[in-house]
Amino acid sequence: MTSHQRLANSVAIITGSSSGIGKAIAIEMAREGASVVINFHKTSEGADDALAQIQAFGGKGITVKADVSKEEDVKNLFARTIEAFGRLDILVNNTGRQMDAPFLEMTLEQWDGVISTNLTSQFLCSKEAAHQFVKQAKENPKDEDLSIGKIICMSSVHDMIPWAGHVNYAASKGGVLMFMKSIAQELAPLKIRVNAISPGAIKTPINKEVWGDPEKLPGLLDLIPYKRIGKPEDVAKATIWLASDESDYVTGETLYIDGGMMLYPEFADNG
Repeated sequence: MTSHQRLANSVAIITGSSSGIGKAIAIEMAREGASVVINFHKTSEGADDALAQIQAFGGKGITVKADVSKEEDVKNLFARTIEAFGRLDILVNNTGRQMDAPFLEMTLEQWDGVISTNLTSQFLCSKEAAHQFVKQAKENPKDEDLSIGKIICMSSVHDMIPWAGHVNYAASKGGVLMFMKSIAQELAPLKIRVNAISPGAIKTPINKEVWGDPEKLPGLLDLIPYKRIGKPEDVAKATIWLASDESDYVTGETLYIDGGMMLYPEFADNG
């Protein structure tokens, strides 16, 4: 560990961190000095690989299986974290899911599946984290102005951009936007910071069908003024800043990591 690490002596839970953006965040946070909890839902292979990479450069972490849309699993995830590291400083609500269908054909199962994974999980984990932050602050009060804990909600550009054929996903991300702002408003007096990150098109398994198809890729790039697909590391680096004390006066904000997708490039030539 080196003195310039921005998350030194911190403990972070990153939900859904066995692949894609979450995995990149876990590895980057460990590089910055945090002890990380790598959460997976079904198979441990990706989580084990992330932990092996972290341990290879001297970082610390554990893997924990949990379905974070279920309260019992969430409580176990947090208990395992405190058992292993004694505290919690950062929560990244990263777990996400798509179950796509046209609206007229979408089933209740598809709706509930996405809402519970993308939105309910953030409620359950954020509530547990906030309780832990308050408990720690009471046990070890600090004189500093700095926050007692940070919550980062992973959202999407579709918290603002409608997405036909994906109404459950877009609704869940719109929900994350107001969930984040509302709890940020409520928790700020307790010195708990809450922010969100909304990625655009990122090279992850969830959307490989588009960026991995040479015929579909040009159409996707038309939506990105910066003319490249994002990498998980692009999101991870922004997450580090929001989780660090460098952003201590920032709460209730959404940071769009999207190569300009939110600039509505369809209007670049006057529409």
